[in-house]
Amino acid sequence: MQGDMTVYLDCAATTPLDPRVTDEVLRHMGPDFANAGSRTHDFGQRARRAVEAARDRVAAVVAANRGDVYFTSGATESNNLALLGLEPEGRRTNRRHVVSTRIEHNAVLEPLEELRRRGFDVTLVPPTAGGFVDPAALRAACRDDTLLVSVMHVNNETGVIQPIDEIAARLVDHPAYFHTDAAQSFGKLIAPLRNPRLDLISISGHKIHAPAGIGALIARRRQNGARPPLAPLTFGGGQERGLRPGTLPLPLIAGLGKAAELALAESDQRAAANQAFRHRLLTALAPLNPQFNGDQSRTIPNIINLSFPNVDAEEVMESLADLIAISNGSACTSQSLTCSHVLTAMHFPPPRADGAVRLSWCSLTPEVDWEQVVIRLTTGATGRGTPRPVP
Repeated sequence: MQGDMTVYLDCAATTPLDPRVTDEVLRHMGPDFANAGSRTHDFGQRARRAVEAARDRVAAVVAANRGDVYFTSGATESNNLALLGLEPEGRRTNRRHVVSTRIEHNAVLEPLEELRRRGFDVTLVPPTAGGFVDPAALRAACRDDTLLVSVMHVNNETGVIQPIDEIAARLVDHPAYFHTDAAQSFGKLIAPLRNPRLDLISISGHKIHAPAGIGALIARRRQNGARPPLAPLTFGGGQERGLRPGTLPLPLIAGLGKAAELALAESDQRAAANQAFRHRLLTALAPLNPQFNGDQSRTIPNIINLSFPNVDAEEVMESLADLIAISNGSACTSQSLTCSHVLTAMHFPPPRADGAVRLSWCSLTPEVDWEQVVIRLTTGATGRGTPRPVP
């Protein structure tokens, strides 16, 4: 059993709730509860104002307008809405080609596969060995009938930042809609997501200290005033201007709004704290000569993916079980024992990919006993009191 001193280093999977966000959520679960769709009394009107305030807070992070924000259950739903929601437009205009990458989250890859089953042509551009996509290669994959380009902003396994500004610049002369899954970057990397060429942005609250189960799709208006012509995937109720019907979860929305506000206000301090934590981590692990998976000059400050030579990821996680809680990749696919599709696309040999672990943290993460971590990995002792073979 893990001890009370175990430090959680899986913030790329989900972050702890910020106490200030918790207060906001509980207030709207208690005294300020109401259905934001009830317009006939003060309770409902206050709830509606809280929803719109949260919409403003989310929009401010990416320099969008209130009306550009559609609340969803998270980035997975937002990705589905962005990709599958454009299907009718693709059929109407006879543009049935989509460009994306081989390193996307399954929440993008699976909707793309569904589009393929529905008769669309999908091109997946491979990454470089450093884990990022070449903007020139991605632009070269676009055709006259390309409807949509979808590129994640930060890879959830490696932490490598994709060059979405450069991609946006290369798409200036192309009418394709540009979507990014920003689950790992929203509220952390501010400037790139403010690029007006980005038409669609998917976000999740639980990556920025808000509750799980809430997110948003930001559908930005173009210079001609038109938003991406999305069609709803579900029907009934008319909420979110008919694009995502269902009673709005006021406490979750208020929590996301508060988390977005804090992320924007504290972005510099949080980035500095994450960078300092990263420096201490790298300094401590240096004697073990880890192999870093992904170009370290292009990674977000709070995610590292690495492999220890001749040591399997399961062994690493077992060794450190009562010291640090880490992942061997994406939490959404951790039930599958197959090799990471991201590291495979980067052409890493199976032993290195099989040994890969992801460490991710946030500004709320306490300090780790790195000396004990190094001892465990050096001596082969496990967090469960038994030795493991030392390579």
